[in-house]
Amino acid sequence: MKKIKIGIPKALLYYYYFPFWLQLLTKLEVEVIISDSSSRQILDQGVKKSLAEICVPIKVMVGHILNLEQKGVDFIFLPRFRSIEKNLVLCPKFLGLPDMVQHSLTKLKTTLIIDQIDSETELIDQYSNHQQLAKALDISEREMKRALKVAADFWQRYRKLLSAGYLIDNFANIKNIMQLENKIVEAEMELSQPENNFIQAPAGEEIIDIAVIGYVYNLFDNYLNMNIINKLREMGVRIHTFSMVEDKIIREELSQLRKPMFWQFTNKLYGAAEHYLKNEEIAGLIHLTAFGCGPDSILGQILEIDAQKYDKSFMTLRIDEQTGASHIITRIEAFIDLLRLKKESN
Repeated sequence: MKKIKIGIPKALLYYYYFPFWLQLLTKLEVEVIISDSSSRQILDQGVKKSLAEICVPIKVMVGHILNLEQKGVDFIFLPRFRSIEKNLVLCPKFLGLPDMVQHSLTKLKTTLIIDQIDSETELIDQYSNHQQLAKALDISEREMKRALKVAADFWQRYRKLLSAGYLIDNFANIKNIMQLENKIVEAEMELSQPENNFIQAPAGEEIIDIAVIGYVYNLFDNYLNMNIINKLREMGVRIHTFSMVEDKIIREELSQLRKPMFWQFTNKLYGAAEHYLKNEEIAGLIHLTAFGCGPDSILGQILEIDAQKYDKSFMTLRIDEQTGASHIITRIEAFIDLLRLKKESN
C-alpha cells in the first residue's frame, strides 16, 4: 500500500520541533518529505507571493510551501501556533500563518494540515494539539497518543543535547529518522565532550566565547543568515545560544523584569541574553534579528541598554531579503577583532 506523503516546510519552528515531527509522522507510517534548504529561488518565490511588509522568515516559509507542492506531497503540515507556555503567546504572525498562506497562495492545490497548537509547555504532545493530523490520516486517538509519546521522548533527548552545548545545526540538515536517531545516539555517547567545544582558533589567536541571540529560524537557516554560525566557528569563536541556558536560569532573569514581555520566545531570548551579559567568560553578544520583527524591536533596545550597563560588547545584525553576505562578514570580522583587542588589553 502506498504511503501518504506529508511535507514539512524547513522554515520557522521546524528548527525547534523537527525531531518531534519527524519521529511522530514516521511512527504514524507516513512518508515524510522535507522541503529543500533555503535558497535564492525559494526566497524569491516566497517574496513574490507575500506582503512586502512581512518579515523575511515568513516570506521564506511561503517559498518552502511552494517547494513542497512541487515535490508532489499529499499534505503540507502547517500548524497554527498560539502558545507553548502558560499565559504567553507567540508572535501574532505564527497565529495567523495558515491564513496568510491560504490567502497568498490562492492556487495552492495541496491540502494543508493545520493543527492547533495551544499548550502550557513547550512539549506539545497533547492529543488536542494534533486532532487535525489524526483526522487527515484517519487514525484513532489511542494510536495518535502512542505516537505522540514516542515523539515526545525523542524530542526531550534531543533537547538535553542542546542544553549540553550542541548546536541545532548539528542535526537540522538530517531528513531521515534513522539517520537522526543514529546522530543523537552518537552525540549522547560523546556528551562529556560536545562537538561545540572543538573549535580551532586561527593561528596565534585564542578561542573567544560569544553569545549569539536570535530565534532558531534566524540562527540556523544558513541561507537567510549568510552562514553566520560557520563563519564564526572559522574565526575561532565558541558559540553560545539560548538553548544552552537552563529554563530555571531564564525564569530567574525574567523575574527581574517589572513585567515580562508577551511573547514566549522573546522572553526566552531575553533571559538567556541577560545570563550571558553577566557571565565574565562571554566576550560579547550578537543579536541576530530580521528586519520588521516587532518583538525583536523591543528586545534589541533592552539588550543594547543592558550591554552598556555590564560593559559588554554588543552588536545587532539585521537581515532581510536584500542583505548581502559581504556586509555581514565585514561586520562580524570587525566585531571579533574588537573583542580580541579588548581581551588583550585586559
